[in-house]
Amino acid sequence: MSELPDPRFLDERLAHWAEAKPDAEAMTYFDRSWTWAEWNDRVRRLAGALQQRGITRGDVVSFLDMNHPACVELTLAAASLGAANAIVNFRLAADELDYVINDSGAKLLIVGNDFAPTIERIRDRLTTVEDIITVTPEGGDGDEYEALLAESAPVGRAADVQSDDPVIIMYSSGTTGRPKGVQITHANLIAHTINAHNGWSFDEGDKNMVSMPLFHVGGSSYVQFGIHHGVPSVMTREVDGAALAGAILKGANRTFLVPAVLAKVLDAGEDAVKLFGALKTFVYGASPMPLPLLRAALKAWPNTDFIQVYGLTEVCGVISQLLPEDHREGPEERLVSAGRVIPNAEVRVVDPDSLEEVAAGTQGELWFRTPQLMKGYHNKPEATTEAITDDGWFRTGDIGRIDDEGYLFVEDRLKDMIISGGENIYSIEVERVLAEHPAVVDVAVIGVPDDKWGEVVKAVVSVEGSATEEEIIGWCRERLAAYKCPKSVDITDELPRNPTGKILKKELRKPYWEGRERATV
Repeated sequence: MSELPDPRFLDERLAHWAEAKPDAEAMTYFDRSWTWAEWNDRVRRLAGALQQRGITRGDVVSFLDMNHPACVELTLAAASLGAANAIVNFRLAADELDYVINDSGAKLLIVGNDFAPTIERIRDRLTTVEDIITVTPEGGDGDEYEALLAESAPVGRAADVQSDDPVIIMYSSGTTGRPKGVQITHANLIAHTINAHNGWSFDEGDKNMVSMPLFHVGGSSYVQFGIHHGVPSVMTREVDGAALAGAILKGANRTFLVPAVLAKVLDAGEDAVKLFGALKTFVYGASPMPLPLLRAALKAWPNTDFIQVYGLTEVCGVISQLLPEDHREGPEERLVSAGRVIPNAEVRVVDPDSLEEVAAGTQGELWFRTPQLMKGYHNKPEATTEAITDDGWFRTGDIGRIDDEGYLFVEDRLKDMIISGGENIYSIEVERVLAEHPAVVDVAVIGVPDDKWGEVVKAVVSVEGSATEEEIIGWCRERLAAYKCPKSVDITDELPRNPTGKILKKELRKPYWEGRERATV
């Protein structure tokens, strides 16, 4: 595999494996499985169907369903024609769905039959969509998508396709208003696949578990690893215990998931912990891993390689990694870092006001330059200009620092920073201390208005057993400067999260800041 030249187009490796090992397993989904030759034929037939419906270079198609191999097939087929797949978050409400689909300009929509009634209700508002095709998880009779493939003739890659053509439009979670469509090209996604696989590899007999939602880069970028390296994938429709266990029983032993999954497995008992011990690699990211949970996971699965990744949709996903040896052998303080930047990536830490680079160890805004960087925000040139400098640096909006050995520490979001009495307080620092409290199982720290200090620190926590507000504040006072400590603590059953597991601090802040000048984003 290492001797193969790097591909220029997204469908190259699939075609290669279809020729090199046509009868080997490529993708498994529920009770269905396809060889590399069969899967490549499906993609080529879908490309033929799209071409027959007038899809050409520069067009957009769209996909709305839970995880389904058809989404990956649509990305590959559309890419081979120079078109892009706008993958829609299936958890969006109807008025959010029509915004995303219309903003993308999708001419064709493939929709899961579970979501077809919702699309039918807003059909008259989908101004650009000319064709709608439904797909079912099981396939078979009545599946319009399968019928479409069966009746279509396969076609090859179009002659006018360029490597900088967008292949995916991935919509942000929209925490700052309407979501923005991130345009990811052939070159971006291929660069990510090569660079982000640094430090770990597949062995003979491995299978890749694809469980993160495909509308997230953690799903659509991660699935490319198996395709690139010719390793079979097992895709789950959802991220639930039964689906994950089923995938492991089918031989999946490499995966990427959010940290919250580990907490649920550890709580599920000895049998679940033993089953997950079959994983050779557990890559985690998309939300912070509380240090107590990570310690418990390292102890529970001594033979599993843990890899933390930090990244953003705009760089196709991963931009830095904390590799297995750092988890097992490095100093414990390194476990709260995001590791080092991956190959072919540069990082700067910049003062957000002066835009000057700061000294090592000093906090500032993280900027990255990489061939993985998006082409831009779809239909939003002003937002693109704001995010990307003239010399190609992406301004992340994340606050962080880099130590003398090159380890990256992500401290906060610029908009999450709390300014109390002129002091900058980074919520992640306070959250890490709170996460060490034996009763705290989930935590978010926000700033709330205060007449004297402008804003002060509030903690919102869920607990196991008993813990009072006074006890939790006292815990912080023993470990933090007084100005950083929460002035109040709300104890709740569950913290609000978005579909990718990130805590919705906007929702937590909203009741306190409504009607005030400070934004709640």
